[in-house]
Amino acid sequence: MIEKTDLNYEKAVLIGIVTREQDADKLNEYLDELEFLTYTAGGEVVKRFTQKMDRPDPKTFIGSGKINDVKQFIDENEVGTAIFDDELSPAQQKNIERVLQCKVLDRTNLILDIFAQRAQTSYARTQVELAQYQYLLPRLAGMWTHLERQRGGIGMRGPGETEIETDRRIVRDKIALLKKKIETIDKQMEVQRGNRGQLVRVALVGYTNVGKSTLMNVISKSEVFAENKLFATLDTTVRKVVIRNLPFLLTDTVGFIRKLPTQLIESFKSTLDEVREADLLLHVVDISHPNFDDHIESVNQTLADIKSADKPTIMVFNKIDAYQPEEIESDDLVTEKTTAHNTLEEWRQTWMNRLGNNVLFISALNKENMEDFRKKVYDTVRDIHVTRFPYNNFLYPEYDAYGEEE
Repeated sequence: MIEKTDLNYEKAVLIGIVTREQDADKLNEYLDELEFLTYTAGGEVVKRFTQKMDRPDPKTFIGSGKINDVKQFIDENEVGTAIFDDELSPAQQKNIERVLQCKVLDRTNLILDIFAQRAQTSYARTQVELAQYQYLLPRLAGMWTHLERQRGGIGMRGPGETEIETDRRIVRDKIALLKKKIETIDKQMEVQRGNRGQLVRVALVGYTNVGKSTLMNVISKSEVFAENKLFATLDTTVRKVVIRNLPFLLTDTVGFIRKLPTQLIESFKSTLDEVREADLLLHVVDISHPNFDDHIESVNQTLADIKSADKPTIMVFNKIDAYQPEEIESDDLVTEKTTAHNTLEEWRQTWMNRLGNNVLFISALNKENMEDFRKKVYDTVRDIHVTRFPYNNFLYPEYDAYGEEE
């Protein structure tokens, strides 16, 4: 008999600020994403705290009055974790922990924790460990409060600073060791990529949780782990795919996210070599998300960071089954029409029209419009292949030459 198990989610509060650069709508959107990240990490958000400020307080990120409100709520509701939407400085984190007397995390720390949970292969675990140590290094001082000598006097002279310096040296040595290990694995993976022959390489890129792994499973008939959580896939997966009689390599990569920690971008640049070496990018977008255009911008920025923005790209708008445009009643003369009211056909006539034929609308989950998707990928991969090997043209006829698929 299977025993029933209850999942114990850790209670958490979210904290963010409205600034000149970040209005209330943008903050709510970021906090929605932070709540999804918290859920993915195993937490339950019980309340959000927001404050309007010109800039974050250098001591406690939010004002003294607001942090006392947070402290009172945490004490009354037995909340164990406070999560801030922006990266905290080591001094801020130390001061906030002193006031709240609970676990304090920022967005970077939360993402690192999810990555640590999700990493399956030795390579991914090494990359995450490196990012964690780089994040930890400047924050070591706050972990030795029991050896502080701020008060001075009799009995207060001790090895505090020596202990911190010892730990810093250990962490620096560990970082150097992990970097060497990653270099070694990179060389091995470079050899693996070189052994794959001259097949055309296609990479799935996009924001996290847009359905890349689901699409990978549909096309390649494989069993890549897919789940409705952020960063379900960390390990790069490469599969040989054959459409009609045309073989190519398809790669599923780690999803991108806004405010991605700099430590992770550095650590995962080696994983993104698969994207750098791809001949064609399939940029998957969750069109059912109200701010999918911001997601596209974030992905394009990350692609530019890894010098892959100029590669041939097909925009694949996924989850059309979940897309529901807002409606305006016929007698409503007040509501102004926005992009939120666009149907899929109206979206095609916007900036997407400038992309020409390189736009597809599909549902990987329900397998809608997958024949159009296969045809487009086939034609594009065939063009790349024939350009590379002109004498192979006769081996791969036009997609339509096959007639109807049986």
